[in-house]
Amino acid sequence: MNTAYPFSAIVGQAAMKQAMILTAVDPGIGGVLVFGDRGTGKSTAVRALAALLPPIRAVESCPVNAPKTADCPEWAELGSRKIVTRPTPVIDLPLGATEDRVVGALDIERALTRGEKAFEPGLLARANRGYLYIDEVNLLEDHIVDLLLDVAQSGENVVEREGLSIRHAARFVLVGSGNPEEGELRPQLLDRFGLSVEVRSPSEVAERVEVIKRRDAFESDHDTFMEHYSAEDATIRERILKARKRLAKIRTPDDLLEDCAALCIALGSDGLRGELTLLRTARALAAYDGKRVLTRDHLRAIAPSALSHRLRRDPLDEAGSGTRVMRVVAEVLG
Repeated sequence: MNTAYPFSAIVGQAAMKQAMILTAVDPGIGGVLVFGDRGTGKSTAVRALAALLPPIRAVESCPVNAPKTADCPEWAELGSRKIVTRPTPVIDLPLGATEDRVVGALDIERALTRGEKAFEPGLLARANRGYLYIDEVNLLEDHIVDLLLDVAQSGENVVEREGLSIRHAARFVLVGSGNPEEGELRPQLLDRFGLSVEVRSPSEVAERVEVIKRRDAFESDHDTFMEHYSAEDATIRERILKARKRLAKIRTPDDLLEDCAALCIALGSDGLRGELTLLRTARALAAYDGKRVLTRDHLRAIAPSALSHRLRRDPLDEAGSGTRVMRVVAEVLG
């Protein structure tokens, strides 16, 4: 039985839901950073989206969820080569996790009992082809951040220690959440997130009441509640699947490329990752909307989430980064 809260039942938080959907359309966007108050549905949203997505096909005993036996790493001992379906994985990376637990390490029990060197996969192996979720990502230890940076760049986890030389695929959508008042995120990791959104607790009484009603119905009359929202979740799932097929066919006029460059220059963002993410995310949005040609409306819609976390701080500008992006968007795009 599906116990995840339905994605379509989440009240408000449109920017967060859009960002999650677009990374499902194109995982290459690079993940989502969600900053905001506690209890605003951050972890609920990522689990709800993963539950909404179609299950993945994987080798039953493969520790990295490979789709076929040829893709399983050489070190994996396959007890079963049967192809099965399983839910899109969502793996939590807790703040206190050791390096061995994250990347994997020598299987101590086998080493002691049998004298064999065998690899025990870590969280990165389990997250392959799914989501790696980090709550309070801004409080993550620096050496774990460095590990994630390496893997996010290469899509591969490499472990060389204790006489082991292991590598395996580790491609996942990284979702981080946290409260900015509790600490800042290292710029190197911040830049690795494709999108960022800010979420706040609802300020309207009616919206808060609706949140309470839906959560209460989810817990007290689960089956009826799930049935009510299953059609809406199915619609989102179908749109995502169609968008994935349509993505490579989206036509991008040259003047839109110039718009991307002009926006990033005007905002003073470092490097070219801003332009590339802006373009990639806009294409995902166009595909999700069923369009064939990229337009300025798509750039306007996703510019805040794609660029706001890439801005240099301006001590003379008290406006939030999202507001600054929208201001520049209005100046550059009209």
